[in-house]
Amino acid sequence: MSSRKKGEKIDGWVVLDKPVGLGSTQAVGRVRRLFGAWKAGHGGTLDPLASGVLPIALGEATKTVPFVMNGRKEYRFTLRFGEARSTEDAEGEVTANSATRPTDEAIRAALGRFIGEVEQTPPAYSAVKIGGRRAYDLARSGEAVALTPRRVRIDRLELLARADADHADFVVGCGKGTYIRSLGRDLALALGTVGHLSALRRTAAGPFREAAAISLSKLEGLGHIPPLLGALAPVATALDDIPAVALTDAQADRLRRGQPVLLTGNAPPSGALVRAESGSRLVALVRSDGASLQPVRVFNL
Repeated sequence: MSSRKKGEKIDGWVVLDKPVGLGSTQAVGRVRRLFGAWKAGHGGTLDPLASGVLPIALGEATKTVPFVMNGRKEYRFTLRFGEARSTEDAEGEVTANSATRPTDEAIRAALGRFIGEVEQTPPAYSAVKIGGRRAYDLARSGEAVALTPRRVRIDRLELLARADADHADFVVGCGKGTYIRSLGRDLALALGTVGHLSALRRTAAGPFREAAAISLSKLEGLGHIPPLLGALAPVATALDDIPAVALTDAQADRLRRGQPVLLTGNAPPSGALVRAESGSRLVALVRSDGASLQPVRVFNL
C-alpha cells in the first residue's frame, strides 16, 4: 500500500489488465500518477511475468483491499514439462531436466489430488518472510530457503489444451495464498516429471473480472481526469457479497462520527458484517450486535 499527502481525492477501483514485464508496485504507481490520486493500493500481487487482472484501489477504496485480497482468484496458466527452474517460472535458471512427458489421460487423472484443501510449499522466490526477510531476497543472495508448507484451497483445476507434448494449458480457481507456480511444480512432480510455468494470466480477483479490465496503454490514452473517471468502479464493488442495510441521514451521520446506531426494526444477526448505506452512498462497514450497528470502517465518500 502506498500513500502520499498531496493529490486529488479520487475514490474507486481501476481493474487493470497488467502487462507482462511490469511489477504490481510499478503498476500501482503509474495508475496513481495518471489519476493524481493521493493514496493507492492493490488487491493482490501479480508477478512481473504474469498478466491479467490487477485491481488497483484509489483513495477510500484502499479501505476495502482486504476483501479483495481474501477473495477467490482465477487463473489460466501454461505448464512446461521437462524443465524445473529455480523460480518455478521461465525467469529462473534450469535446475533439473526430465525426458518424461505425461499423456492427457494421466494429467486428468492426477488433477483430483490437487482440488480441495491441500498442502503447498511456496516457491523459494516468493514474498514470504523468513526471519523478517523476504524469501526472494534470501534466494537471490544464494542463501538456503526453507519454507513451511501451508494449507490452501483449490476449487477448480482443469486441463484446457495441449499445444504439444511439452506444454499443457490449465484453468484454476483458488483461495487466498495459493501459489500457481507451486501448483505447476507439484503437478509435474506428481506426473513423474518436472516442470515450470511458461505463462500465467489472472482472469479474476474477488468480484473483478477479465472482461472489465482495461489496459495501461488505454488508460494512458485517456489522458486526463474526466475520461479517466469513467474507468473507475465504485468503492463498494469490492463489497458486493456483503449484505447492505439502509440508513436514514441522521443514522449515517452518527456512523460517520464513529458512533453506533440503534435499530428499532429487524436487525442483522449478532456478529454479522454488513454495508451501511444512505441512499446510494456507502457510509460504513458495520457489525451488528443484534440491537445496534457498530462502525468497523467508515468511508469519506
